[in-house]
Amino acid sequence: MATDAAAAEEADAYAELTERLERITAVQGASGVLGWDQQVMMPSGGTPARSKQLSVLSSMSHEMLTDERTGELLDACEELDLDGPESAVLRETRREYERAAAVPGELVEEMSSTASEALAAWEEAKAEDDFEAFAPYLERHVELKREYAEHVDPDRDPYEVLFEDYEPCLPLERAEDILAELKGTLVPMIDEIRASDVDVTTDAFEGTFDADAQEALSRDVLSTLGYDWEHGRLDVSSHPFTSGNQFDCRVTTRFDESDPLGALMSTIHEFGHAFYNLGLPREHYGTPLGESRDLSVHESQSRLWENQVGRSRAFWDLVLPEVRERFPDVDASVDEAYESANQVYEDNPIRVEADELTYHLHIVVRFEIERALVSGDLDVEDVPEAWNDKYEEYLGIRPGTDAEGCLQDIHWAHGNFGYFPTYSLGSVMATQLYDAASGEIDDLDGKVREGEFADLQDWLRENVHRHGARYETDELVEHATGEEFTASHFLEYVTEKYGELYDLEESV
Repeated sequence: MATDAAAAEEADAYAELTERLERITAVQGASGVLGWDQQVMMPSGGTPARSKQLSVLSSMSHEMLTDERTGELLDACEELDLDGPESAVLRETRREYERAAAVPGELVEEMSSTASEALAAWEEAKAEDDFEAFAPYLERHVELKREYAEHVDPDRDPYEVLFEDYEPCLPLERAEDILAELKGTLVPMIDEIRASDVDVTTDAFEGTFDADAQEALSRDVLSTLGYDWEHGRLDVSSHPFTSGNQFDCRVTTRFDESDPLGALMSTIHEFGHAFYNLGLPREHYGTPLGESRDLSVHESQSRLWENQVGRSRAFWDLVLPEVRERFPDVDASVDEAYESANQVYEDNPIRVEADELTYHLHIVVRFEIERALVSGDLDVEDVPEAWNDKYEEYLGIRPGTDAEGCLQDIHWAHGNFGYFPTYSLGSVMATQLYDAASGEIDDLDGKVREGEFADLQDWLRENVHRHGARYETDELVEHATGEEFTASHFLEYVTEKYGELYDLEESV
C-alpha cells in the first residue's frame, strides 16, 4: 500500500512540476509584455518605475524556478523513468534549474534593473551619437555578466557560459568553427564581387519613400506571407524585434524614407520569428514542449523567410506589384528589383540593412568585440575604436559615427552577450532546412511566385515548430533534414546564387 502511495506521489510530481513551469512562464510573459511596451509605447519618463517592475518580476521567476520544491519535483520525476516528450521536459527544466540555482537572486534582480536603465540610456545615446553616455551602463553589464558566468561555472570561459544562454545545445567551439568557415569563404568572395565589372542593378529603389506608405506595404507583405493578425500586431521601434508566444506574438520594424528595402527585409525577418512562435504547440504552453528551441533555430526561421523567400527572384515576381501600388514611381523590372535586393554593398555599416554575404562579417565583428570585453582583453572605453578598426579591416569601411557604429544594435543594452553568433548559425541552418523543404515540396519556387505559402508553412510546422524544445538543436536539424547540421548547404547556396549574379568563378 505504501508502495502504491509512493508511486502515486511520484506520478503527481510531474503534474505539479508542469503547473509550476506554467506559473513561471506566466511571470516571464508579463515581463515580456512590459519590455515590449518599454520599447514601443511607454512614455520616455517611465523608466524608473519600469526598471523596478521588471526587476521584481525577474526576481520572482528566478525564485520560483530555484525554489527547493522545484528540485524535489525534478528528483521525483526522474525516478519515474519517463521517456519521449516528458523526458525532454525534465532535461530542459533540469538545465535551467541548475543554472539558475547557481546565481543569487540579488544578482538576477540587478541584471534586470540595469538592462531596463541601460535601454533608455542606449536609445538616448544612439539618438545623440554619444557613446560616452552609454559606456557606464555597458561597463556595468560586462561586470554583472562576468559575475553571472562565475556563479554558473567558475572553471570555464565566461563567454562560453554566456553563449549557452542562447544556444545551450551547440558548443561554442562549433559556432567558432562555422564562423571561421563562413569568413574563409565569404571574404574572398566579397573581394571578387567588388572587383567584378558585372553591371548589377543597385538603384531600383532610389528616392524618397514615405514612412506611412512603407508601413502600409509592410502590412500588405505580412498579410501575403500569412501573419495571423488575430494573434499579432506590427509597431515601430528603434530596433526591430519580436516578442510573444503562441497566443500573442508581436513584431516591430523601423522606417528610413531613403531605404524601403531595409524596413521590408526587417519586417519579413521578424515575421519569421513570429511565425515560429505562433506555430508552437498551444496545448504545451508553459512547458519546454511549448517553447522554441533556442536562438539558433529561432534565427533559422527568421533568416529563412528573409533570405530564402524574401530575397528570391520568385518573391519579387510576387511582391513587386504591391510595391508599385504603394510607390508608383518605382518602375524597376523584377530582375532589377531582385538584383537590388541582393546587391553586395561596399559601404553599408548597418547590420540589419546588410546584404546576405557581408552580414556575417558584421556578426564576426560583434562576436570578437564582445568576447574581448567579457575576457577583459578590451576596455569599454576602447570599443568605438576597436569597432571601427574591425569594420575597416573586414568590410573596407569606417563608420562615420558611433550611432551607425557600435551603438547601432540593442543587444548590449539588454546585456545579451553571446547572442550574435546565433544569427550566423541560424542563416546556415535556414539554408539546410529550406533545401530539405524544397526536396519534399513540388515546385516550391513556383508556389512562392504565386503567393502560395501553405505548403512551406505546413512543412515548417511539421518538422520544426510542433516539436517545441523536445529535441536538442542537432537532433532537430537531423530530424527535419535527414542529415547533421552543416555549413555546406549555405556555402553552396551563396556560391551558386552570387556566382550567377556577379559571374564569379565557381568555388566553395
